[in-house]
Amino acid sequence: MNTRDFEVYPDSGFLPEKLPLTRLPDYFSPWEDLVNNLPSLILTKRIRSLIDKLPLLSADQLANVEEYRRAYSVLGFLSHAYVWGHDEPIGKLPVSIAEPLVMVSEILGLPPLATYAGLILWNFKQILPSDDIWDLDNLTTINTFTGSMDESWFYLVSVYFEYKSSFTIKTGMDILQNVEDGDITNLIKNLQKLAEMIDHLGSVLMKMEEMCDPHVFYFRIRPYLAGWKNMSDVGLDKNGVIYGNEAKPRSYAGGSNAQSSSIQFLDVLLGVKHYSTGERPVPHQNTNETKPQSGFMNEMKFYMPGKHRDFLNKLEEICNLREFVLSQNNEVLTLSYDACLAMLKSFRDKHIQIVTRYVVLQAKQGSKLGSSSTLRSGLAKKKRKDVEEKGTGGTSLLPFLKQCRDETGDPAAGNWGKRILSDGVMRLNFSKPNGINED
Repeated sequence: MNTRDFEVYPDSGFLPEKLPLTRLPDYFSPWEDLVNNLPSLILTKRIRSLIDKLPLLSADQLANVEEYRRAYSVLGFLSHAYVWGHDEPIGKLPVSIAEPLVMVSEILGLPPLATYAGLILWNFKQILPSDDIWDLDNLTTINTFTGSMDESWFYLVSVYFEYKSSFTIKTGMDILQNVEDGDITNLIKNLQKLAEMIDHLGSVLMKMEEMCDPHVFYFRIRPYLAGWKNMSDVGLDKNGVIYGNEAKPRSYAGGSNAQSSSIQFLDVLLGVKHYSTGERPVPHQNTNETKPQSGFMNEMKFYMPGKHRDFLNKLEEICNLREFVLSQNNEVLTLSYDACLAMLKSFRDKHIQIVTRYVVLQAKQGSKLGSSSTLRSGLAKKKRKDVEEKGTGGTSLLPFLKQCRDETGDPAAGNWGKRILSDGVMRLNFSKPNGINED
């Protein structure tokens, strides 16, 4: 399988092969002028009135995929700023941004709002001109909602994560070739290499804490990332948002790390299956009952660029790594495979730590921070005590993440792996319980 056919590249993975376009042609200047001044226009509460005055520009004027991606990113930022950019959300997008956003989204195979692709994959540029595209110390964001260092860092850590994940994709494809060739020696080497790479991805994730303050993220950045699904608790209509002159509202989840194709690539490669919250089967028991896999994780594939989704679906058809490992009865091979699952489970533990620090603990302190006149919009608003904290994708946050983590150990092939990767064992044996890392 040639990954390039799916816009998955050897040197950049799911990121584009070259730097994203930073500005559309002059015809689209009305869009660009607003998005490039977005933080100031949100600050002065003028963003809605100015978007209302936008002319209806034709997306037919876009000439190539780079321009379609830029338009998608720009219109995603404008649509979320329009909905969430005041103290009360609004449930209807004007025709001037709704119509071209829907058209561009259909061409790219994405839903019409700000997704991981528009916020991360196509939203970075060089600080200073350089021939080295992937000098990550020379990258910054093209657009943000707030203009803050914290928001730029939040996006750039994900860009860095996607770049580092490109190495796991290359190694993963080598692993599939090793399976096809029956090359156990190189399969073991590549599985061990993959385990080390996944471990490194966890370290990349923890870089979030270097330059993104949890308080700033929760109260100033996160509200703009929310979509229009399951957001009735924070003032949006339960049915979502009306696009232009359409009769019925549309309901879409907001940006989420679950929309990263890199994470789902590792799940597919290693045979990790996710189920709806509360419906996970008992691991390591032979049963003919097949429960439906997680609606949310499968749904998130439709929030990925169309070709990336096709790549994951094709991979799911051909991947037989776990079956091959089980068929060989080779202890070193089994341990190498289980090591990959252990590192992926550890990665998800770190993700839970980040979410706890950046969302759960901030939510608990919300009533004590800021004055009564401090603007709080959307997800940053004080909630009733009986309202569960939701992710920007609309899920019940911690129950979903904890089940995803625990499911990661379920495909373990060896007796040791099954024991060490069973629920809680890794955390209880190797880390002390604390306010962040406990169930």
